[in-house]
Amino acid sequence: MLNEIKRSEIPWQQLTTAYGRGSELPLLMDQGEYAEIANLIEHQSTLWQVTPWVLLFMLRDLKTKSPEDVMPEEIKCYLSVTDAFSGRDVGEWEPVPQMKSLLDDAFLWPEDEEEDELLWEEDEPPGYAEQPFTSYYYYSYQQLRDAVPVFENIRMHNQDVAELAAELLEQIKQLG
Repeated sequence: MLNEIKRSEIPWQQLTTAYGRGSELPLLMDQGEYAEIANLIEHQSTLWQVTPWVLLFMLRDLKTKSPEDVMPEEIKCYLSVTDAFSGRDVGEWEPVPQMKSLLDDAFLWPEDEEEDELLWEEDEPPGYAEQPFTSYYYYSYQQLRDAVPVFENIRMHNQDVAELAAELLEQIKQLG
C-alpha cells in the first residue's frame, strides 16, 4: 500500500519539520541535499511529522541506485534518524494502525501557516499527541529495518561509505 503512494500525494505543507513546514522537502530530495534534509527531519534527538515520509521516498530511491552511487551524506542522513532513537524503546510504542493514518486531517496542520506560533504553544499541537508522535519513530524504524539488506549491499560494494553503512547497520540492529 505504501509503495503506491506518490510524493505528490503527501501534504508536505501540512507536515512539520524541525524548522517549519515540509514544503521544500520534495525539491531537496530531488537535488540530493542530504545534509539539509537531515536538519529538517531530525533535530536534538527529535523526529518530525515529515520524517517517515521522507524516509519512504529516500529509501525507495535508494533501492534503485547502484551501491557505488550512494554518497556519504546520504548515509549520514539515515544516521541522523537512528541517532534520535537513543534511549527510546521501540517495543513500547503503540503506533497508529497504518502509516498512512498519519495523514489524517486530525494530525495535519492547517494549510495556512499564519497561526503556527500559536499552535506550537498548545499542549498538543496537531500530530503531536503521544500516539502520532511515537508513530513517527515507529514507522521510521520499520522502514530503516526493512532496508537493512540494501544497506548491507551498499556496505559491501561501496568502500567510500562502507564504514558509515556499517555504523548505520549496527545502530539499526541495536534498536531491534
